[in-house]
Amino acid sequence: MTTHSLLLLPGDGIGVETMAEVERIIAFLNKRSNAAKFETTSDLVGGAAYDKHGVSITEEAMAKADKAGAIIFGAVGGPKWDKVPYEHRPEAGLLRLRKDLDLFANLRPAICYPALADASSLKRDLVEGLDILILRELTGGTYFGEPKEIVTLENGEKRAVDTTLYTTREVDRIARMGFDLARKRGKKVHMAAKWNVMRSGVLWREVTAAVAKEYADVDYHEILADNCAMQLIRNPKQFDVVITDNLFGDILSDEAAMMTGSLGMLPSASLGAPDAKTGKRKSLYEPVHGSAPDIAGKGLANPIATIASFGMALRYSFDLGKEADLVDNAIAKVLDQGLRTGDIMQPGMTKVGTSEMGSAILKAMEALAA
Repeated sequence: MTTHSLLLLPGDGIGVETMAEVERIIAFLNKRSNAAKFETTSDLVGGAAYDKHGVSITEEAMAKADKAGAIIFGAVGGPKWDKVPYEHRPEAGLLRLRKDLDLFANLRPAICYPALADASSLKRDLVEGLDILILRELTGGTYFGEPKEIVTLENGEKRAVDTTLYTTREVDRIARMGFDLARKRGKKVHMAAKWNVMRSGVLWREVTAAVAKEYADVDYHEILADNCAMQLIRNPKQFDVVITDNLFGDILSDEAAMMTGSLGMLPSASLGAPDAKTGKRKSLYEPVHGSAPDIAGKGLANPIATIASFGMALRYSFDLGKEADLVDNAIAKVLDQGLRTGDIMQPGMTKVGTSEMGSAILKAMEALAA
């Protein structure tokens, strides 16, 4: 039996509460699963790490992250740390994990459970059963390009500069991951860029089209990023996997997320390149939502996104599809039963808290696994 290592980084705010529910599910799988066992370690990140160590993540925690089979991340930040030095802000811990582990690919699924279709801002027929994946390049582009500065000109005006930089290698590796993922899904890829006005978009178009020729079994489409934003609202089910750069991916993934009814429902994954010897990828899984300091410590947080993030780890890092399906199906079953946390509450449903939702998902997993 294979033993997998997990590093749990709860972080700040509701991250602590939602991670506790993940730990309960890990304990359940360790008792019931014949396929694998999980060894977990934990550490501090974000504001919690700054309060104790004066940095947003320690070297010791980074060493644990480098060795882990997968990282499950909670959430970081809050007004308590608004005035800490910029380099030690809570979010810097997450950014360092992404950078040092070279987690270049951000997987943002947008899944609309039938039970929540009416919570979407779009009509039910547009979103019911929606299952698309935004694949965002995470370590290049506008957010990391240099120069990045605000300078004062001779006439006293200020000029701001951001630089969008991409290399062939950076685009090629995200494109290949997108096509590989599409082969396991609906076998359709859209590449979203602005090649009509941006030279970086021209490179994205050239490189991705070249990669597409090696995946004849995948239906490939090119779409301008602004048109993609419009089509996501007009007809979201036309998409399967959308490959795009850091900036457009940030925007499009948030847009897709809100079609599902709540950010509290959505997981994400950040993956690196396969190791040359083992074939394993560095990986970090996290809910899309933030630390929600306004409800932290009150037992009100929705744990589904963090639990679903662990489900993604089972699927993408440990190749445990059966266990991942068990988690996903249990979430769907609980929603079908009418249980709702406050963020997804609907008339006629039963309102529950964090631990109650976690317990219900555990109970559903037990029933489905029987």
